[in-house]
Amino acid sequence: MLPEFDLLRPKTVSEALGMLAEDEAMPVAGGTNVLVDPRAGKHQPLALVDIARLPGLRGIQRANRHLVIGGGTTISDLLNDPSIAEHAPALKEAAAVFANPLIRNRATLGGNLADASPAADTAPPLLVLDAEVELASRSETRRMPLADFLVGVRKTLRRHDELLVAVRFPVPPAGSANHFQKVGLRKADAISVLSAAVAVTCDATGRCTTARIALGALAPRPLRATAAESLLVGQRLTHAAITEAARLAGEAARPIDDIRGSAGYRRQVTEVIVRRLLEKALNTEVAA
Repeated sequence: MLPEFDLLRPKTVSEALGMLAEDEAMPVAGGTNVLVDPRAGKHQPLALVDIARLPGLRGIQRANRHLVIGGGTTISDLLNDPSIAEHAPALKEAAAVFANPLIRNRATLGGNLADASPAADTAPPLLVLDAEVELASRSETRRMPLADFLVGVRKTLRRHDELLVAVRFPVPPAGSANHFQKVGLRKADAISVLSAAVAVTCDATGRCTTARIALGALAPRPLRATAAESLLVGQRLTHAAITEAARLAGEAARPIDDIRGSAGYRRQVTEVIVRRLLEKALNTEVAA
């Protein structure tokens, strides 16, 4: 049963930011996490600020060689947007396995990131896309890399008076490919046992110029496998290079044993998934 709270319905972002400046007020959009936690007794906000219908928070646009996604954009929006399919297939692939259609129609990108679950499906693809978040308060607007924003289990650098109003990332250059895969206990509506995303760019000679590998549900926060990335840069993506990078990605994981899988299982499957994703990215780049 939900505890009592005040539901505030601002008409503008500015009005919402003023409400959030009050202690104990929390933003709510889709409510797929915010309304579950009070029911479970994890916290009891005195007020919820409904931002679901605020103008300007939902939508995807291209600006200054970046894709800019409003924090109120739903997971279904990501799944159906042609610019996401073209430039960020990893994010579309994550949206396709995000919970179920009912949740995808409600859950927002900003909410998924601000909740900061280690298993957040949108975090690994956005990490390999070099995304940053935009936070707004009544007094200022600031940006920071997503990698810095996520600091631990259900912990971010968002202040209580801020809204995550947008996520942005550079449009990948020619010769790039990015992909995502999630492993769960069933095909749909399941929390990740582990997930991974990769993004690579190769030059005209076939040598890797940039590589990013991100892992989800394998540490207290989504993380980058930086040693594996460094190995790939400057060389061709041969079977041997991909295999060694996958091994290093498995070593980067810091999983735990829980009801969804053992730490040993997670490390082993991480290697397999990263290897498959790198091979898929290479094949995609070659085909392009």
